[in-house]
Amino acid sequence: MPHPPTGPTGAETFLAVCGHTHLFPGARCRIQGLPGPGAFTEGPWPVELALRFSDDVETDAALRTVGPMGPVLTVPAYVTGAGTPVDGRTWLVREFSRRGDEVELTIGGHAPA
Repeated sequence: MPHPPTGPTGAETFLAVCGHTHLFPGARCRIQGLPGPGAFTEGPWPVELALRFSDDVETDAALRTVGPMGPVLTVPAYVTGAGTPVDGRTWLVREFSRRGDEVELTIGGHAPA
């Protein structure tokens, strides 16, 4: 199945709602508004995300799916709603699962530098 266009000419940012104020191994985020969530779950493609954490803080992130480590989520540094700084980090994505019309991603460990 062809993937929707991504990159500079077809880039779109999708909202991903996270259940905590930060990411950690086992944390989950639900990506909303993806075209073809079933196809994405079976064969994810790179997308730009706006992560919204449980304290309503939002930051940009990039999901990349091609590379020796498999899918990774790159998140820049940000500050939680309580004022705690969180360093930028790249996370391994352990799993993608469909939840209705959303795709839930489960965070694995830190990606090696």
